[in-house]
Amino acid sequence: MKVTSYYPVIMTADVAATRAFYVRHFGFAELFSSDWYVHLQLHDDPSVNLAILDGEHETIPAVGRGRASGLLLNFEVEDVDAVHERLQAAGLPILRSLRDEAFGQRHFITADPNGVLIDVIKPIPPSAEFAAQYDAAALPT
Repeated sequence: MKVTSYYPVIMTADVAATRAFYVRHFGFAELFSSDWYVHLQLHDDPSVNLAILDGEHETIPAVGRGRASGLLLNFEVEDVDAVHERLQAAGLPILRSLRDEAFGQRHFITADPNGVLIDVIKPIPPSAEFAAQYDAAALPT
């Protein structure tokens, strides 16, 4: 199988508010917009895409309708401290405070209007214990 694209789709009851959140706070732009589906792409990186879908739309099988749950979106950024400061000043909930993790991340966790968790991360060198678990090509520097 050759995959040509991959992106998460957040099912929600409020497409407009969810779209506005990701456009305002994470720098996405609309590529397609309707009242039931929005496709977003990061302003400065066309490989980063996100879609928002009305969770009750008929295109979704009845058994799968609803809203997103059990989902964590990871955004790796260059300056996690600056993003933390900006999002905290904007009033977003900070559910996990900014901190360094031995497994190789400096990060914090916030949430979108649907309760979808968003982990904002800057890879950092892991402790020796965790470094041993990485493939050498995947080790952050």
